[in-house]
Amino acid sequence: MTQKGPPVCNLISVQIQLLRDGLRCWLREYWGANSIMKSKEHTRQVRNMVLEKFKAGLGYKKISQALNISRSTVQSIIRKWKEYGTTVNLPRQGRPPKLTGRTRRSLIREAAKRPMVTLDEMQRATAQVGETVHRTTISRALHKCGLYGRVARRKPLLKENHKKSRLQFARSHVEVTANMWKKVLWSDETKIELFGHNAKRYAWRRNNTAHHSENTIPTVKYGGGSIMLWGCFSSAGTGKLVKVDGKMDGAKYRAILEENLLESAKDLRLGRRFTFQQDNDPKHKARATMEWFKKKNIHVLEWPSQSPDLNPIENLWQDLKTAVHKRSPSNLTELELFCKEEWARISVTRCAKLVETYPKRLAAVIAAKGGSTKY
Repeated sequence: MTQKGPPVCNLISVQIQLLRDGLRCWLREYWGANSIMKSKEHTRQVRNMVLEKFKAGLGYKKISQALNISRSTVQSIIRKWKEYGTTVNLPRQGRPPKLTGRTRRSLIREAAKRPMVTLDEMQRATAQVGETVHRTTISRALHKCGLYGRVARRKPLLKENHKKSRLQFARSHVEVTANMWKKVLWSDETKIELFGHNAKRYAWRRNNTAHHSENTIPTVKYGGGSIMLWGCFSSAGTGKLVKVDGKMDGAKYRAILEENLLESAKDLRLGRRFTFQQDNDPKHKARATMEWFKKKNIHVLEWPSQSPDLNPIENLWQDLKTAVHKRSPSNLTELELFCKEEWARISVTRCAKLVETYPKRLAAVIAAKGGSTKY
């Protein structure tokens, strides 16, 4: 009796299956070499098998080996079951993200480590790992974790010795009583330019009208000239405001003190036992200047270098410049006049508040370990 061969239909189905298996192997090798193809979702049957083995007491590693799938996939399936009670694919919210979680975390770490890194640099970094995305996509990813692009503040350069002296000053004065700060006469110099106030201004305008005269702020080279001012204040109000003629040197500084310091202290009713504050400018710390203070029996507050944020008069300088430039002085004579008028208008309440909250500045320096503060 002769043996019959397999049916033709069975041979065709076997050949088709072999072609499919060969195609799968080729695609697996091709996409593995290019490492761009996204991973395929496992069937619901595979996910249920993972769940059954997990309920049977098997660990992630044994389940991974038994089903020949990665351990992270096993962990993800079980985590989803614990959270939602099912392994079925749930409805998704919108389009899947272009950035993978790993790349997104890498961008966040880079931005936190290097705050000055640009979006272009991060875009090139993502392209190197095979994820080409727009700059806006990177920006949105950073926004979601609370990182926003902002203009960097300009602060004095603080070296370690500066931080140490600032921290020492703050710690030694943070417990000082409020009455002591009321006895301090704060002083400083500042330069005010005629057209040089750099505050941002906004204008409501139509497209293509940015350069129309009504939508621009006129500027003059070198600020159109400037004046140097010396001033002082206490919690009782503002003291004298003096224009400095020419370049300030030690002799000129002592002349200003001779004519204005004691008179300001008298006007502000600070009494004889007040403390004078000045920064560590060389003309302030000159031997002749320090001898002048000693001769006049004036106690000078020991001051840490590079610390304008510890001097509340800086806030008054900002108030003064804002008020003066709102009046739009047309020449240096008007500029000086407006400065003296606006200085006299600064309220006692404003001065008292700056002195009253001074311990907060010291606390901020301590919190920053001697570093820069918001003041």
